[in-house]
Order: sequence, then structure tokens, then C-alpha cells
Amino acid sequence: TLSHVMMGRPGYDSIKGSVTIDGAELIGLPTWQRAQAGLFLAMQYPIEIPGVSLVDVLQQSRAFAGVGGQGAVDRSALEVMIETEAADINFADELWMRALNVDLSGGEKKRNETLQLSILKPKYAVLDELDSGLDVDALVDVSRRVMRAAKEPVDGAPAVGVLAITHYSRLLRELRPDVVHVFVGGRIVATGGPELVDQLEADGYAAFS
Repeated sequence: TLSHVMMGRPGYDSIKGSVTIDGAELIGLPTWQRAQAGLFLAMQYPIEIPGVSLVDVLQQSRAFAGVGGQGAVDRSALEVMIETEAADINFADELWMRALNVDLSGGEKKRNETLQLSILKPKYAVLDELDSGLDVDALVDVSRRVMRAAKEPVDGAPAVGVLAITHYSRLLRELRPDVVHVFVGGRIVATGGPELVDQLEADGYAAFS
């Protein structure tokens, strides 16, 4: 729900509060304008889009008034960028060359989302249960790439702010968060450092209710 409200999914109403990037209010804007401002959502269940390639999506996204803060790039250069990023997260060429997410496993779709994040270089990335459907190797691959984007500028782009939403500690052990929030019943009920993950693992959510 939090990620859908932030990204402006139809059917969700923001009753109060705000979502801002660089002082600009995003609430009330269509999703594409939120993306244009630098907000990226890696979905828990990425959808399949037959007939549309990943290259087409990324080329149009970068060209469309700088979505994610990046400018247009020609197709051949973009394909080289994708090949490089795909190799870095062990995402086979024959998989990203398909229509977007078509016939990919859950883990392969998450690698695809991570690849898109690395190419678009947003200001902030919301990772909605990025660990869902990932095996151990895939979890390490995508977490390592997200960590690198969050910790240091890449290709002249500033480091990415990351909000990782998860029900399980295994993702946070790979991503090594700076701050941990426990979200129960629509409210943040506890905030702390990485040690809060250990407490949650030991006591469960009931201890925070």
C-alpha cells in the first residue's frame, strides 16, 4: 500500500501527508510525472508486457523528458549498457532480450527490475519485496547491485536513496540498511539501526503491536 500510494497507483487515495523530492510535492501527480521527478518502483509482482522489449521501455523512459534524471541514448549504446548491467547481475542475454518479463520466473523478473533501476538511475528507489521469489544467488546479485547504487555515485549519477520494503530479515542482511522502521497497522511503531532486524527476528511483529 505504501509503495502504491507513493507511486500514484489508481485506486489509492492519500488522505494526509506528503511525498516530496527536492521540495516538489508528488501527491496528485500522475505516475509518469513522479517517475520523471526521480522516483522508481521495483514491484513485488512485475507484469508481463507482450510485444514490448526492455530496450524499447528504457529508451523511451530515458528520452521522455529525462525520466530518472537521465537523457536520451541511441539504441546501440543502450544495448551495450544493458549487456554490461545484465552481466553484472548474472541476467542472461536471452532473458532480457524477450518481451518485457514474458515467461520469466519470479527471480528473473526481479533481476530485470534491478537492471532497469541501474539504467534509469533514479533519485529514489522503492523496492517492494525485492526478495520475493529470489533464490540465494539471485538475492546476493540484486542486493549487491542495489547497494552499489545506494553507496556511491555511478557514471556521474548521484547515489540512489533506497526504501526497501520486506517481511523477512534475509534481504536486510544483504542490503545492510542504515535505518530500520517497523511498520504495523499502517503506522511506524519502531525505528532503529540494523540491530532492530535482530530484535524483530527474535520477537516477531507481535512484540511491536
